[in-house]
Amino acid sequence: MVVPAQSGSATGGVRRLLRAEGLAVLLASVWAYHHTGAHWATFAVFLLAPDLAFFAYLAGPSVGAAAYDAVHSYVLPAALLCAGIAHPAALPYALIWLSHIGLDRSLGYGLKYRTGFNHTHLGLTGKTRG
Repeated sequence: MVVPAQSGSATGGVRRLLRAEGLAVLLASVWAYHHTGAHWATFAVFLLAPDLAFFAYLAGPSVGAAAYDAVHSYVLPAALLCAGIAHPAALPYALIWLSHIGLDRSLGYGLKYRTGFNHTHLGLTGKTRG
């Protein structure tokens, strides 16, 4: 399915603001992670873990987009962050997860539409940008 370049995607100043917001989340979560005293090796090992959701695309674009978006939205890591208040061992993992999402968003990788992996709320990615 061919999707117009900006169909359903943020553009202009809104897109720049959303990317800046991602950068702010990345920087704040890395700063907070530093202050947890957790090991940086743990950070390195788990930073790209949310991207394992790519494998859900093997079941089709609708399943893939739903799985990818579930682990690339702020909802679940924010819940884990709240759980980290009662269970401090969860805190570093929530911050790593938030760092990953912030990094992705700052680079322009957004939540996926089922119309195609490269069609995101932040615009088209990869070769489809044109």
